[in-house]
Amino acid sequence: MTKDGVVVDEAVHAAWDSYRVLEKRTSIKERQQAQQRVKAAMDTYGREEVSRGTVFLVGVLTGHLIAEQADGEDRLDPLSDLIPAVIRRLPAFEMADPAQVPMVTGVLMAAAMGMDAVAWRDQFGQISPKEALVHSFVLWLLADLFDSLVEEPGAIDGLMRETFDSMAAKHR
Repeated sequence: MTKDGVVVDEAVHAAWDSYRVLEKRTSIKERQQAQQRVKAAMDTYGREEVSRGTVFLVGVLTGHLIAEQADGEDRLDPLSDLIPAVIRRLPAFEMADPAQVPMVTGVLMAAAMGMDAVAWRDQFGQISPKEALVHSFVLWLLADLFDSLVEEPGAIDGLMRETFDSMAAKHR
């Protein structure tokens, strides 16, 4: 599934596609394409690997949000601002299982402390489907926070799509 413990590119892309499925600005056609890519990645690499891709992206976005704010006056403090802001909004997702909150909080904490979020999460075994779903919600919340901070809806999606296009071009 993994290549030397590294999350594969397609699983990470599928993890981002899970965000695109949740995002209301995604067109119906793009949402269907994203759903197909998620299914294909799960069929090829397994649900666990796509879940690890989501944890990877949660770590990347958390680190990016903290780094982006480091120079600004209104810096987000990971412990008092970023993590509570995300966790407080989880109940808005009806399918978010409250029992998964401690683990997703741990992933956010690990990322905020500069740790490898995937390696931190891997030490606890496989990611259950319920937990994977909550990680997807956290990813959406982080993306929404990023867009709000830069005051540009869809900004992070544009950056991620450019990144995936660049990665795909290198593999051709």
